Amino acid sequence: MIEKRITDLGYKLPEPTATPANFLTVSVYEGIAYISGTLPYVDGKLPREGKVGYTVSLEEAKKLTEICTLNMLANLKKEIGSLDKVKQIIKITGFIASATGFTQQGDVMNVASDLLINIFGEKGRHARSAVGTPVMPKNTPVEIEMIVAIEA
Repeated sequence: MIEKRITDLGYKLPEPTATPANFLTVSVYEGIAYISGTLPYVDGKLPREGKVGYTVSLEEAKKLTEICTLNMLANLKKEIGSLDKVKQIIKITGFIASATGFTQQGDVMNVASDLLINIFGEKGRHARSAVGTPVMPKNTPVEIEMIVAIEA
């Protein structure tokens, strides 16, 4: 049902991403899935690098946020088998590589919030943080992590 909704909204879940080091993309403990910081990889590559508000536009950052969100959902599906097991999106945290003076981190993360609500309805409503940072891994403009309650 959730995957059909994703398709109906015009999206497709990508292949799950592999971790580049000794940690899990998703760790499930007592009905809570903790999704590691996820980059906007497309076919194993970052489509854009740099800082939002300098070399990356606000619109480009919003598209990268959408990609991160779909990557997180693909990783979650791989771990739990079906996105229909999601009981509630609890919290998302977005890290945005920001140029000095860039203050629209919330606008960047609104894309993830809106997408999760469009996909999951009320189960998609969540707490959120949008953090500007000067340097990011791999020079990615956006990284997002998520905490999700799931059915056991």
